[in-house]
Order: sequence, then structure tokens, then C-alpha cells
Amino acid sequence: MSRTFHRGDLIGHPFRDPGLLRQALTHRSAGAPHNERLEFLGDSIVNLLVAEAMYSRWPKADEGALTRARSALVCESALAALARTLELGERLTLGPGEMKSGGHRRDSILADAFEAVVAAIYLDAGFEACRARVLPWFEQSMAAVPVGKPEKDPKTRLQEWLQARQKPLPAYELVAESGDDHARHFHVRCNVADPALTTEGEGSSRRLAEQQAAAAAIEQLDSK
Repeated sequence: MSRTFHRGDLIGHPFRDPGLLRQALTHRSAGAPHNERLEFLGDSIVNLLVAEAMYSRWPKADEGALTRARSALVCESALAALARTLELGERLTLGPGEMKSGGHRRDSILADAFEAVVAAIYLDAGFEACRARVLPWFEQSMAAVPVGKPEKDPKTRLQEWLQARQKPLPAYELVAESGDDHARHFHVRCNVADPALTTEGEGSSRRLAEQQAAAAAIEQLDSK
């Protein structure tokens, strides 16, 4: 069952092969041909387009900062939001069950449809045309993403907090270690001498447990 699209085509690409767009907007619940293969291709294209744009836009940002920013831009909820802007939900062809359960509003379905539409544009007109059409959809969200030096990990932040005040560095103590070899669990204590403070952390590795303990220490120090 398809939903009627009452307004102008917000996708803005004149398809030479309209069948590609129909397929991109057809959920598997409505039968074949559906958009899963297009979604697979579109996922890679979206990631490439956004990565390429960010690489050029922020030449001084390191890999970690770029990776985090890209993840924020291409996550399911972000792509679903773009799909809503393009009103793709109103154009989806869904099976009766998905239509009844509100599938046209579901983030996962909308995000998949968005990626499928990107792939359809690529197959219809090539990479350059796809880039020119798709990147403007990301412009607002890309401008809002802070990209720069990556946030320092809690252990580094705690160490710098203490050094800046000429305080002794923290000491980490392994309290307990348990679990099988493939599922280890570590319990660590962080001891700060001045100001006197003890926090604890747990994790699947000693490093993660220490980071958690350090984060707890920073939280307490910042609240004082």
C-alpha cells in the first residue's frame, strides 16, 4: 500500500528511470522489488559523501574528531530526520501490517529509505550528480556539528586538572578481577591524595575501569 504525496517533489532529482525511485521507496513488506539492495549501496555512498565533505571542510580535524562527527551525521535518527524533511514517509510503499503499525514514521524505515533514495540517484545519474543533490541536505546539520580536537579521555583530564593545581597525580588500584578469559570484568579504585578522594570504576578491561573511575573523580572535583 502506498501513501499519496500531496506536495512538490522535495527530492529534486528528475529521474530518467522512475522505477529506481519507486523501488527506493518500497519497503520489503510490500513485496519485491523492494529497497534493501539500494539501501545497502546507499549506506556506503552516504558515508563516502559525508566523509569527503568533512575531510575538505575541516582540514585540521584529526581522525577521531572526524569519525565522531560523521557518526552523528549519518546515524539512524539523523538520516530519519532528513527523510522527514524530504517527506519520504508520505511516499513509502508499505505492506498492510507496516502501514497499520505506523511504519512510515519509524526511524529505521525512514533512514533505510533515505539511503535507498541516495543510491537510486547515484544509479540514475552518476556520482557527481548524486553529490550535488545529496550534500545540500546535510549542510544544516554539518554546520551544527562541532569538529576540532577530540575530547580528552577522563584519565588525561584528571591528570591535567591535578597538574594545573600542582597536586599529586592519582593512583589506580586493581580491586578485583573476575570472569572467564573471554568475558573478563575489572574493578578499579582511583585514589586522589589532594583533595582526598576515592572513586571506583568497572569495565571489561582494566583501562576501561580506570577511565570510569577517573570520570567519577572528575565529576566530584568539578562539583566542589
